[in-house]
Amino acid sequence: MNNYQFFVTPEEDNSRLDVVLSNKGLEKSRSYIQKSIKEGNCKVNGKLITKESYKVTTNDVIDFSLLEDKPLDVVKKNIPINIIYQDEDLLVINKPRGMVVHPANGHYDGDTLVNALLFHVKDLSSINGIVRPGIVHRIDKDTSGLLVVAKNDETHVFLQKQLKDHTMHREYYALCEGIIPHTDLKIDAPLGKDPRDRLKRCVDIYNGKEAVTYVHVIERMKKHTLVSCKLETGRTHQIRVHMQYIKHPLVGDPLYGYRKQEIKANGQILHAYQITFIHPRTKKEMTFTCPVDEEFNRVLEIARNLK
Repeated sequence: MNNYQFFVTPEEDNSRLDVVLSNKGLEKSRSYIQKSIKEGNCKVNGKLITKESYKVTTNDVIDFSLLEDKPLDVVKKNIPINIIYQDEDLLVINKPRGMVVHPANGHYDGDTLVNALLFHVKDLSSINGIVRPGIVHRIDKDTSGLLVVAKNDETHVFLQKQLKDHTMHREYYALCEGIIPHTDLKIDAPLGKDPRDRLKRCVDIYNGKEAVTYVHVIERMKKHTLVSCKLETGRTHQIRVHMQYIKHPLVGDPLYGYRKQEIKANGQILHAYQITFIHPRTKKEMTFTCPVDEEFNRVLEIARNLK
């Protein structure tokens, strides 16, 4: 166990405890630090604090402990993965439709991307613990396309910062229900958990987290629209919820799509086709693209031929 002691500076007065600790160079994600606080690894002036939003005061003494990372015990599986790019710091993966990114807690013997990565890749970052080693960001099970994976903690922190300050750019292709009249639009609608369904997210103007999606129309068909979507933020189900919000849900979406859909699809027709980021070592911008999968092409062809 690693133990640290920090003193709150005047500049940090009245700041959240998790924010202060995130800025102390611990090279751990904010979610990791929040979890450590909740699990009883933090004291302020000798008093145990388990609330990450606790406000600190100038000259407060923070004693914080980081638990040593447990050995990875997620089962390694020889599942083929499509590695677009790889070097000593990171990988770019083209995730297939139908593959879950990481195992659920307590269920480590699955056919997830993490199970496959542990078989094919020697080193992965440990910031997200035993369940999500190397995983910097996620895409949904039935969304195909590009993900960047970190091989070490320094790379993970560097990439996560780009996600936070919106300098990592991710673009998607999506097939939507109905005809979108505007060629370009910005959807700025905060997202939160749906109080009626724990699996879903919804637009929550008052309590939701900032969520911004830029949509560009590529092709209008008889009953559908092909679009590209650029994420400014990366909330869970963001594109899927935003498109439903503007009354143009994704074709095949089992959670947010129409109850009765004219085209039968294997999950939402959504593909992460491009990702751009600054490499942590070279500091050069890198862009990767990949074509849509067979299911996307199949459904798109049906939509184009509808009468």
